[in-house]
Amino acid sequence: MTLAMESGRNRPMGRPPLKRNVETVVTTVRLTAPVADRIDAIAGPNKRSDFIREAIERELKRRERETKG
Repeated sequence: MTLAMESGRNRPMGRPPLKRNVETVVTTVRLTAPVADRIDAIAGPNKRSDFIREAIERELKRRERETKG
């Protein structure tokens, strides 16, 4: 792991984990360019992954409610 010096302290470089103690999986999702552009326009710069994660969570909850009811 690469370390960066910041104020005399060593800290790991790179993206911090999404949630501590929760395993994450890297998944490739293919989007058309227009869909990616629409997401970026709404979510903002460098927020596409956050938008997709939130949308998936909402849809999973909605479908789980439908299945129960």
